[in-house]
Amino acid sequence: MYSTVDVSKSFVEAQVTAAPDVIVVGGGVVGTACARQLALAGRRVRLVEFAETGEAWRASAGLLAPQIEVSHDSGLFQLGIAGREFFHANAGPLKESTGVDLGLWEGGILKAAVAEAEVERLKERVAWQRQHGHHCEWLDPEEVRREWPWLGTTLGCFVAPRDGCLDPVRLVEALRADAVRLGVQITADRIKALTRSGDRVTGVQGREWHPADQVVLAAGAWTGRIANLPRPVSVEPVRGQLVAYPWPASAAPTIVFGYGSYLLPRGALGIAGSTMEHAGFVADVTEAGLDSIRGRVELLIPALSGVKVLRAWAGLRPGTPDGLPIVGPEPHLAGLWYATGHGRNGILLSGITGVIIAQQMSGESAMDEAELLRPDRFWSWEEGGDRETPVIPQV
Repeated sequence: MYSTVDVSKSFVEAQVTAAPDVIVVGGGVVGTACARQLALAGRRVRLVEFAETGEAWRASAGLLAPQIEVSHDSGLFQLGIAGREFFHANAGPLKESTGVDLGLWEGGILKAAVAEAEVERLKERVAWQRQHGHHCEWLDPEEVRREWPWLGTTLGCFVAPRDGCLDPVRLVEALRADAVRLGVQITADRIKALTRSGDRVTGVQGREWHPADQVVLAAGAWTGRIANLPRPVSVEPVRGQLVAYPWPASAAPTIVFGYGSYLLPRGALGIAGSTMEHAGFVADVTEAGLDSIRGRVELLIPALSGVKVLRAWAGLRPGTPDGLPIVGPEPHLAGLWYATGHGRNGILLSGITGVIIAQQMSGESAMDEAELLRPDRFWSWEEGGDRETPVIPQV
């Protein structure tokens, strides 16, 4: 359903020479995924990218962990499963068409329980997920010690063998290369405003005007800074810091969660994270943030205690009040679409977001959970007036 398709040379040439009918603002993982998927659907697409310090995808671990990270009673769970499966289906075709290996980890993830309350909660999660057809299991402490003797003390582990991760930098490289192959025009510009005529979008304005009948805003934490929007966009930056250790020689490559942290292998490195901080548009690494990560991950992996951190970096995730992305059409300005607010799940949900946008723009039915992401869910519009009253969903 979500795989790459063959595209004729004449189709690509026509895409390149014709004026775009869709502008995608934002060259990160979500914007690039949307541009590629829209091109697959036959749209003429221009991707307008602008480099910002602290773009979320540049400071992402690349986790694909809906079973580990997402509560089963959240609408995000099924979206996350679909997002993960998009990459299981597309990693191979993307490598074939672009030559870029996504570094997809398919060895599963384990989550360690370190308190009695976690044991019951994780056992309940295992039971629910198994009842709904998802592969997972619970391992007792003795089983954990036999399999992963280098882990700190645990009361057991929840194992999700289908969860994993990929390399975010390679992902953006592959999506971008495939988008170009499909005829997407890529240009650099700092978009400052939408342009409108009455109740219809006409394009976006940066150093130059980019006209189009459809505009997709995928600018992450910076989406709300674009002028002339029909309403405030409920997206705010949330800083996340990461550190890289040398992978401990005593540990087999494994993705493990515990103590509110995680460690995953990437080549010879172990990537550990992370923080969630409301620090505005400041993407700086802080001593407090690094100390927090180190303190937690070194409880999880005692062999890392005292090991020198090789690298530390930070990014700004686009957060929303209810933790769900904002994806879909703007009901009060024809031709405007949002694909933003993915928070910690930008990598996981990037591919399926592109699918949803392409389906909705073509008038097709998207998966049921896409309704939870509709842009107008934060607002109710009063009859006969322009005044808006905010409605914050219960979470």
